[in-house]
Amino acid sequence: MKLFATDTSPFVRKVRIVARELGLEDRIERVVLRPSPFEANPTLSSHNPLNKIPALVLDDGTSLYDSPVICEYLDTLHGGRKLVPEGGQARFTVLTRQALCDGILEAGILVYYEITNRPREAHWEPWLEGQRQKARQGLDLLERDVATFGAELDLSQICVGVTLGWLEFRRPLGDVRAGRPRLLAWYESFRKRPSMVETEPRA
Repeated sequence: MKLFATDTSPFVRKVRIVARELGLEDRIERVVLRPSPFEANPTLSSHNPLNKIPALVLDDGTSLYDSPVICEYLDTLHGGRKLVPEGGQARFTVLTRQALCDGILEAGILVYYEITNRPREAHWEPWLEGQRQKARQGLDLLERDVATFGAELDLSQICVGVTLGWLEFRRPLGDVRAGRPRLLAWYESFRKRPSMVETEPRA
């Protein structure tokens, strides 16, 4: 399989962590790209017309995108305990928390692109603050819910760890630690997992 990836993408990192945790890393060839928000990359677009990463190309040439779909697919390729429960309320709890984390990241990425790609005089501050507010509200919910995180690893925990890692890497919200002591205490422990250490983003 081939994974079209950028090492600083949190969505790619999510997939890479899942592959490591499931023992599938050796089955995936990473194709590193740096797609631009301003122009479609023809190689990436041939596998994902939305020109977004990650995209996973299977051995038969089928393309899967984006990270939630890829992670669920990888979870079918092993015989161990699933990262996404197969049924019941536990499944929907994991999927909803993944959606929350992806939404926090999407808001943060919009802020990051705005402040790094537009001239400062063109920044639309009310819009920026609106995106930051959404992301902060999501983090506040995670702070309230962290006590319900299971003792065994699941996809939602990977999503939370990746989200906090990217927010501290790019800092589109500034300091995310203030007022969230339980969430950040959990993160400080979780980030020591080998899969997290090995995929740490670097500028």
